[in-house]
Amino acid sequence: MGEELLVLGLLFLIAYVLGRLGKRIGLPAIPIYMLVGLVASPHFHLFPLSFKSADVELVAIFGLIFLLFSLGLEFDQDEFYGNARALLLAGGTRILINMAVGFGFGLWVGWGTREALIIAGMTATSSSAIITKLLIEFRRLANRETPAILGIMVLEDVFVALYLAIISVVLGGETDLWSIALQLGISFGFLVLMFALARWGGKVVSRLVQTRDDELFTILFFGLAVAFGGIGELLGVSDAIGAFLIGLVLGATRFRTRIEQFALPLRDVFGAFFFLNFGLALDPSTFGGVLVPVAVAVVLTLIVNTLGGQLIAWFYKLTPAEGFNTSAMLQNRGEFALILATLAVGAGLDNRLTPFAGLYVLVMAIIGPVLAANSERAGAVLFRTRKKRLQNAQRAAMSDETIALVEAASAGQTLQFDEVDEPDAGLFDPETVEVPNEPLIDPLIEQAMQQSDEQTERKRDPEY
Repeated sequence: MGEELLVLGLLFLIAYVLGRLGKRIGLPAIPIYMLVGLVASPHFHLFPLSFKSADVELVAIFGLIFLLFSLGLEFDQDEFYGNARALLLAGGTRILINMAVGFGFGLWVGWGTREALIIAGMTATSSSAIITKLLIEFRRLANRETPAILGIMVLEDVFVALYLAIISVVLGGETDLWSIALQLGISFGFLVLMFALARWGGKVVSRLVQTRDDELFTILFFGLAVAFGGIGELLGVSDAIGAFLIGLVLGATRFRTRIEQFALPLRDVFGAFFFLNFGLALDPSTFGGVLVPVAVAVVLTLIVNTLGGQLIAWFYKLTPAEGFNTSAMLQNRGEFALILATLAVGAGLDNRLTPFAGLYVLVMAIIGPVLAANSERAGAVLFRTRKKRLQNAQRAAMSDETIALVEAASAGQTLQFDEVDEPDAGLFDPETVEVPNEPLIDPLIEQAMQQSDEQTERKRDPEY
């Protein structure tokens, strides 16, 4: 395997060089890994490289498993359960809107009703693997909007598990309601069991996994992550969800920090294999026939998800800028779209679904990370400008009101003094005039002065 090892090593070195260059322009590593894989694939003939996806498929699966395993470790259960109502409302509404728009778009494309259902699934959910990588790479795990993003990703993963079970029935022609109900019941039962274990079984699991030997400890959590990935696949909820759930359970133990210390290098290396393999599976020669549908799908995805980010911000009581960050993260599409395309082609549906899914995911995997990398600055500028315009208008209106109040008050005072400017000698006796102890200031003038002071003491909004 000397030649294969040499090519693989060169690919990672190329990814390193391009990654360093991409960092200078704000481009994350994820699309670079994918593009390097695309260049090295047997379908790309401009470069003398031919590397097969099957050569790294198993290692790429490890990448997906450890990306989701790390996500489970970082998951904040208290934040999730404390916002369950907002999660179901925001995440559920978002999924329904994306599904409706995607299905309508699929019917417009005209490839068939079942194909439209597949396209709806592709456009409805985000890529857990890419979003996880971005949250870690951009150091946003502590952001206020991150619990909402993580919660929605979990809800989407649950939706994916149920959707895959349903779509398998649709594609396979299954009509037995008992078989459908059994598969859905198994998937849901596994999810409930693992969440309950993570919620209430942390102390028990801690006693089971404790060991002082670092080597054995690493072997232990590596084996658990891979094994539960296999269990999830066998139960019909996907290997990614199985890995996420065991990460969730281990994250509830007192060994969470120690596991993260050893899992980080594994996640980074295996994750690079995952995205490299993603690019190897693409065939550029089939992109021409789906350019228009992909372009429309990309535009619809960007619009719907940007509006959806503000909906999420409203449900979670976040700022508009944080809602913009949320939408930028959730723009990414990835592995689920390719899984659906593979299932569809295997069931004899339109072959154009494969290049559509590949190009759509590649474009969104480039646009999504770029948007996410710049969302904080863009959101700050966008919503600060909007806020400044509102504040300036309010200040202008208040200034006009203040001037009017001062003029009215001054006019009133002038009138009062004019009335006694030339008093009648018989009525005006200085000795009988009582001089007030307080200064003679009209209440209207005092109100105007207070409003002026309040404007001067305005502080900058802590949001920015």
